[in-house]
Amino acid sequence: MDPFIANIVGIAGGILIVAAYAYANIADPVRLLPYNLVNLAGAILLTLSLLVHFNLASLLLEIVWMAIAIYGIVKALRKKEKPA
Repeated sequence: MDPFIANIVGIAGGILIVAAYAYANIADPVRLLPYNLVNLAGAILLTLSLLVHFNLASLLLEIVWMAIAIYGIVKALRKKEKPA
């Protein structure tokens, strides 16, 4: 990937993560599925950027961020399956 494109992808990922964080602080109640999907998308985009502009600490952080988001997605989907 071109370094300029990698920067654009990383910036987009950062915007998604910040937007999800803002949503979590504004929304009442927070809808877990969209929140975690946006977080996951942001982490994936940042990870793609980090594959071009490598930084081990940031890469590890994004891997953990993705794992937490995936856990939240699974939790939200399981919650939807249960009858109310």
